[in-house]
Formats: sequence, structure tokens, C-alpha cells
Amino acid sequence: MGCPTGSWAVMKEVWSMLRDILAYEFLRNALGAGILASLLAGLTGLILVEKKMIMMSGGIAHASYGGVGLGYLLGFPPLLGAFGFSITAALASGFIRRRGGTGGELVIGLFWSLGMALGIFFVALIPGYPPNLSGYLFGNILAAGPMDLLLLLGLFLLTGALFAAFWQAWKAYLFDEEFSRIRGLPVVILESLLLILISLAVVALIRIVGIILAQALLLAPAATARLWLKSLRSRIAGSMAVALASTLGGLALSYYLDLPSGALIVLVAVTLFALSYGLRGLWTRRQERKVL
Repeated sequence: MGCPTGSWAVMKEVWSMLRDILAYEFLRNALGAGILASLLAGLTGLILVEKKMIMMSGGIAHASYGGVGLGYLLGFPPLLGAFGFSITAALASGFIRRRGGTGGELVIGLFWSLGMALGIFFVALIPGYPPNLSGYLFGNILAAGPMDLLLLLGLFLLTGALFAAFWQAWKAYLFDEEFSRIRGLPVVILESLLLILISLAVVALIRIVGIILAQALLLAPAATARLWLKSLRSRIAGSMAVALASTLGGLALSYYLDLPSGALIVLVAVTLFALSYGLRGLWTRRQERKVL
């Protein structure tokens, strides 16, 4: 028996998409950037969720906008400015957080607003026609080039190597910071390094999904993996797998529907979380009824 008409049409569409990817360099770059960004987002996003730094990712992303605007104003690469602003905001928030109290969350909120305000202010100072910064706000994966691929690959390898080299120390710090301090682990160094890695990852993801959507891509896959998996290793692997599925699904929908890829990637990621949350609730209630 032959393939049903519907299945044959789907296969033709998939083949057409794969043929376009192989034929055009910008599509190959977009696919490579999506895969690398997914791996990086899955790894760093899991760390954010485990350490309950949910606000931190949003604050870092929005603070980086000030660096983008400053880069355009002074004529240096905007991503360098974004890295500088995001790392400064993250380390300052971490310092105040270690001092105790609720000051850390307050500073994150202030950096969130200040970064956006400074970005708008710096761009307004540029003489002549201002640059279009919508790509930094909403992302444009189709504009990814070889340098973006190298940046994402380098950050993923660096983050993975640091976690592999100091796995036990990281695991202890992520699950019980106070116990780690009692054991004599360099908690301040670990936290500072963690904040720097998160800052670098957030800024790298801006090129893919933009400042506004980066937080969702970091958190949704990690939250989905956390619903089903117990160990830290399995959660990291699961988070990267969900992020990869979200990115590939979003890119495919973008190709077929001719809609913005960054928004669709995030919509797929959030949809996967919502479905997992519902299924997990049903499974938990079913197990409870079995016990009763």
C-alpha cells in the first residue's frame, strides 16, 4: 500500500525544507545556531531554575540592552557592550544578594529598567538616522553568521568543561549553598563564576530569540525537565533535549507559516511545559488513587 495523501504531502514539505537548508548558507547557519543555542540554554537554564534565579535571567537580559545602545553610540560591537553590562549587573546583584535581605531582588529590578532606559537613551544620542535594534529585542536567528556559531559553540564548551571539571563542587553548591560553605567550598567564587556564565549565555541567546524572549527559552525547558526527572545529570540532559525540540519545532513552524522564528521557538517551549505540567498532574493523581 502507498502512503496516504496527507502523509505524502508532509514528506514532500519536509524534503523541501531540508533541501532549502542544504542549499542556502543562512539557513544552515540558522539551524546550527539553533542547535547550539538549545544546548547552551538547556544547560544554563537548569542552573537558573535549581538556584531559583528566575528574576536574575530577565534582569541580565534587559540590562544588556544598555550595552547594545552604548556600542552603537561609541562605534564598538554592540554584543561587547551587552556582555559588559550584563556581567556587571549580574555580579552587582550577586554581591548585594550575599549581603542578605531583599536587596538583591530590588537591584535586579532596577537593572532591568535601567538597562532598557540607557539603551533607549544612548540610541537617541546617535546623530542621524538611528539603527534598528528590533533584532536585539526580538531576535533574528536567520541573521546568524559564522561568528555567532563560534560564539555559541565556545560558550557551550566552556560551560560544559567547567561543570565537568568541578562537578561535585557545583552539585553541592546548587543543592545546598550553606552546607557547601561549611565544607569550605569557595562559594563566592562558584557563585561569581556562575553569574558570569549565565550572563554570557543570556547575551549569546539574544541573537536567537531576543532580549524579551531569552528568559522563556532559558526557563521553560528546564522547568519541563524538572517535572519528570530527579537527578541533576538527567535534568541537565532533559533540559537540553526539550530546548532542542523547542528550537527545531519553532524553526519548522517558522518555515511553514512564515512567522518570526524567535517567538515560535518560545511558544513551542512554553507549550511543551504546559502539556507536561498537565500530564504530570494527571499522572500524580492517578498514582495517589492507586495508593488509596
